[in-house]
Amino acid sequence: MKVSQTTAKSILVKSNLPASDFVANPYSGCPHHCRYCYASFMKRFTKHEEEWGTFIDIKEYESKKLPSNLSGKTILLSSVTDPYNPFEAKYHKSREVLQLLANSKAHIEILSKSDLMLKDIDLLKSIPDLSVGISLNTLDDVFRKDMESGAASVQRRLKALETLHREGIKTYLFISPIFPYITNIRAICDMVSPYADMICFENLNLKGSAKQDILNYISEKYPQYLKRYKDIYLKGDISYWREMEENIKTMSADYKVPFVSYFYHNKIRKGGKNHDKVSWKKA
Repeated sequence: MKVSQTTAKSILVKSNLPASDFVANPYSGCPHHCRYCYASFMKRFTKHEEEWGTFIDIKEYESKKLPSNLSGKTILLSSVTDPYNPFEAKYHKSREVLQLLANSKAHIEILSKSDLMLKDIDLLKSIPDLSVGISLNTLDDVFRKDMESGAASVQRRLKALETLHREGIKTYLFISPIFPYITNIRAICDMVSPYADMICFENLNLKGSAKQDILNYISEKYPQYLKRYKDIYLKGDISYWREMEENIKTMSADYKVPFVSYFYHNKIRKGGKNHDKVSWKKA
């Protein structure tokens, strides 16, 4: 990994994501090597010539001043990097951002494929309005290694979620990205529901070179699904996702925690406009 220092104008950036008003990305780049990663577009802004996943920039800030009124706002840490990637153990940039945000009146959300946040558990417990999410799309650590070779193991992520929950921190499990015919969402929900206050779902959205790489992987490891993947990712067939969302809605009645879906709602939901998420709660 090429490690560099860089300077950003401010800690928070306004977000276009459906569930956050601002994002904070203490790093540019990520060493988790997720084969499906959508964030490689960031190279347009970082000006790196290296391949995505081979560099990381450690951010300093021209200004650490926060917007004047964050009451009722949601801040996500992070959107295009993992805030608890392995370099956090040395540079503590996410901890620094959280310390600055700790006394704000915003809702703070963390999303990670790591268990490194456990070292900051005292800080996390001191933030009044906080939720911590673990991202996971399989219980099979072989598949996890194929897709996310630099990220924490399945077992470490599950243990992190359990530990956070037992410490009284609000938690959520982000089942993302869902690989068609491979991700067993019910098995994951059964495993994590005792330790999650919410379970979220997101479909696999392939862009750029990641699309052909994943299709090549499916051809080699799951050839029985190759035609179906081509239908989805080359022909634009979204019938699988319509069916999956209906299954999630039906499943939600079996669990005590709310389900939230972040699918292609402008395409999947009939009659919907600009719907980025939909949620269901147990009656």
